[in-house]
Amino acid sequence: MEKYPLADGEEHQFIDGGEGKEIANKNNPSFSLVVEALRKGYKIENINLISIGAGKYGSMTALRVAEYDLVDSVVMTDIVDGLPQGLALDMNQSRYVENFSSKIIGTNDYSDTSDSDVVVITAGLPRKPGMTRMDLLEVNANIVSDVTKNILNHSKSPIIIVVTNPLDQMTTLASQVSGLPKNKVIGQAGVLDSSRFAYFIAEKLSVDTSDVYALTLGSHGETMVPVPSLCTVKGEPLTDILSDSDISDLVEKTSNGGAEIVGLLKTGSAYFAPASSAATMVRSIINNSNEIFPVCAWLEGQYGINDVYLGVPAKLGKDGVTEIVEFDLLENEKNALIEASNSVKSKVEELNNIKNQ
Repeated sequence: MEKYPLADGEEHQFIDGGEGKEIANKNNPSFSLVVEALRKGYKIENINLISIGAGKYGSMTALRVAEYDLVDSVVMTDIVDGLPQGLALDMNQSRYVENFSSKIIGTNDYSDTSDSDVVVITAGLPRKPGMTRMDLLEVNANIVSDVTKNILNHSKSPIIIVVTNPLDQMTTLASQVSGLPKNKVIGQAGVLDSSRFAYFIAEKLSVDTSDVYALTLGSHGETMVPVPSLCTVKGEPLTDILSDSDISDLVEKTSNGGAEIVGLLKTGSAYFAPASSAATMVRSIINNSNEIFPVCAWLEGQYGINDVYLGVPAKLGKDGVTEIVEFDLLENEKNALIEASNSVKSKVEELNNIKNQ
């Protein structure tokens, strides 16, 4: 195996030479060539991912990404001694069966996360009986703030994906604490909400989820904004297939999707679909594929909205959010998105008040 210099001056090594040598050769060093190699199934050794939090969400995200086999290593860190190490050992012992080579490392030491390219923050507490929303906000704000500081102590300019709730506020906080460019701090919500919406549509119409295109924007919570006007089933507009009443029922199911799972489980919450949602964002970033996903991104005038993190369609690539995509929305959908942005701004004010106490 040979090493080839890239535009950033570092050396990256292809696993399994062959066509990879022709794609990235010494005479034509370029990140875009490396991306092409990734798309053809080759792996670059020194791209790394951290999953902060080794609970069910964090560990499943780590496993999903490792199974894509696009990174050299996936590091899980957690404050519980032995937890990330034990989970990593178990996952690594599946590499032979699942045929992936990405290493999974479990640690309680942030120094083991040095020079990571992508970070997924799953650390945080769920809301417990007796806790107010403000109680949860304060606890998770402290966690996310501490985690973000530790990340930046060991990685210079990673892309951060936040999944800790309340999502919009925690994404804002990670951006404020990190000082990173806004495009490098992203929240995961819309991918999950859209996936849930697609599932309920498919169930209602007895079709496969692959036949459905679904989209939700706005906040991750009560101000989620489903966009039925852009949803399709086998290429046909959803609004031509289902009545307004049926669509409203599906929207309500989607809004309550997480709560329904919590109610059934009694203890714990969803993590399979959330982990898949975060992992697919990571894949688009690493592959520099610029796929369009609904993500919590910083707005500067798009959709007539300024200075807020909100769920909107965006292209994800090697620099994080590379473009906010402005779809043509119906008037009521635009108004709902603006209302969602105002709601998030008021909640961010609550967050800032806590920080200033």
